[in-house]
Amino acid sequence: MLWPAKGMEGTEAMTGMYVGICTAVFLFGIVIGSFLNVCIYRIPENESIVKVRSHCMSCGYQLKWYDLIPLVSWIALGGKCRKCKKRVSIQYPVIEALNGIGYVMIFCVNGFGTVNTLLVGILYCFMFSALLALSVIDWRTYEIPFGFNVFIFCLGMARLVLDYSNWATYVIGFFAVSVLLELLLLASRGRAIGGGDVKLMAAAGLLLGWKRIIFAFAAGCILGAVIHVVRMKVSKADRVLAMGPYLSGGILIAALWGDSLMNWYFGMF
Repeated sequence: MLWPAKGMEGTEAMTGMYVGICTAVFLFGIVIGSFLNVCIYRIPENESIVKVRSHCMSCGYQLKWYDLIPLVSWIALGGKCRKCKKRVSIQYPVIEALNGIGYVMIFCVNGFGTVNTLLVGILYCFMFSALLALSVIDWRTYEIPFGFNVFIFCLGMARLVLDYSNWATYVIGFFAVSVLLELLLLASRGRAIGGGDVKLMAAAGLLLGWKRIIFAFAAGCILGAVIHVVRMKVSKADRVLAMGPYLSGGILIAALWGDSLMNWYFGMF
């Protein structure tokens, strides 16, 4: 239980503690979000994310530390470069804010009452960051960088270690959806699904387990079908779609609410 019930002793103190924790989680999230922006812009261009200093994309001005404070710097500068005064993409504060809000949401839903739930929450936060970054890149380039899938795979290995007694659930999850997608990839010669999508579902399956990854795939397909049809009607979007963002949405839903939704659905029968 995240928030204490009314009448409990120390309610105000506990509420204050939770607010403090959520604030710290949000601040950590926006810092990671700032790094995600670097990944989103540089990885598709094959530019180093560690060796090259942060710079203005227009004039090349190397940013100072006070230009890099998440959310604050963009707002203080009015969304413009300090030197050339050209507009800086609103993507920067949006990604930072989304990552911070996502971290808080994960901890609110997952809870942090025990060491295990805290560790799982941390894994899910890092998963969320990877999904957010790869979704933006896939949306723009129709490619999911391999490194993101490797990172999620490593998170899955950590999850397996934390719940080793149920190791089969995660190992089966690795293959549950990815094998079918791999067959579809081979049969369609890449026209129906991309190799990055296959690897994403394999890595996420190791992290979530077989039940949740099947739910995630179903949810992702539904999101993709509904949203893309609307996009084709409204904005005349091409029939070809990037599945990464929709699969990522399904994965997040499955991680946070998958068990509850599946129990509700099967409880109706």
